[in-house]
Amino acid sequence: MKSPEITSNNFSSDSAYAGLSFNYQMTSVPIHPHRSAHLSRTDSPTLSVRNLTKRFQRKTVVNDIDLDLFSGEVYGLIGPNGAGKTTLMSMMVGAQSPTLGEVFIGGEPFRQDKSSPQLQRCIGFLPDDYPLYDDLTVWQYLDYFARLYSIPPKLRRDRLYEILDLVQLSSKHCSRTTELSRGMKQRLGLARAIIHRPSVLVLDEPVSGLDPVARMEFRDIIKKLQKDGMTVLISSHVLSDLADFCTTIGIMELGYLVESAPIIELYDRLSQQQIFVATLGDRQALAQALSEHTCVVSQTPVSEHEICVEFTGDDQAAGDLLRSLIATGIPIRQFNHTRESLETIFLKHLDHKQVS
Repeated sequence: MKSPEITSNNFSSDSAYAGLSFNYQMTSVPIHPHRSAHLSRTDSPTLSVRNLTKRFQRKTVVNDIDLDLFSGEVYGLIGPNGAGKTTLMSMMVGAQSPTLGEVFIGGEPFRQDKSSPQLQRCIGFLPDDYPLYDDLTVWQYLDYFARLYSIPPKLRRDRLYEILDLVQLSSKHCSRTTELSRGMKQRLGLARAIIHRPSVLVLDEPVSGLDPVARMEFRDIIKKLQKDGMTVLISSHVLSDLADFCTTIGIMELGYLVESAPIIELYDRLSQQQIFVATLGDRQALAQALSEHTCVVSQTPVSEHEICVEFTGDDQAAGDLLRSLIATGIPIRQFNHTRESLETIFLKHLDHKQVS
């Protein structure tokens, strides 16, 4: 993608990015609580949607969604392809107009037009597969967007150094964007999305196609942003990544938000505990000893000497089980107490009616 020339004349009202050209202020989103029975927390949401609906002719792709996002929250949005995740995100950032419903930032109505520029600058958005300008260096690319956001020259240079350090691209600031790896390009896109210090960051499939190292680097950056109080909404099919840093999980299917809960609550309600027990001796003796424990719901042989146990007790009960096995003289080689993963919850415990 070829970039426009970087001159002061480019930043006119006719620019494709003119809607982004706001006065640079290091301020957080204004807080004016939106009254709603949906709020269970005492603090005010940074971003809210009410009755959000999107229809294309007769097809409803997002259906009557209510959602609140809070400061410092990392909300993971999951669901099969075609569930409506991207359309929901696009409406939340003003890229698409809803058929029905409203979006609020700090309690203030957020419009797609230019009537609320201060609210528009509260959002950073990284869509899936966002193109870069091939003929710009990393520094020129970020500098271009910093100018679009009207970041003053005295602050702009320091902000670029700060953001390059955050996304670990300081050593690449003179490299053209075409010379970057896919992971570096994604981090550069993230830098572009947060260069103006938004209160809300929306990321649509940001780790798609990245290798494990690149995904880990991206996760670490999100954790730092969360620590600074930024609200993050992220969609991904890599559920193990979301389980690592998300505070809340929402599940979409057929345009509906069928589940939305803190991830700890989701685990407590839907994730079964499992214990992997391996012995150096006879598996049948191990199975007999396990069957005598009241918290053991079922047993599944894993190998000649290993059994997977579904378990209903707490950590104290798991410790009691281990002590009882040792007391019977069974030579225990492994005792691993864990829970079903977020992916297992999604695949096993939810009523899937949509085919990807």
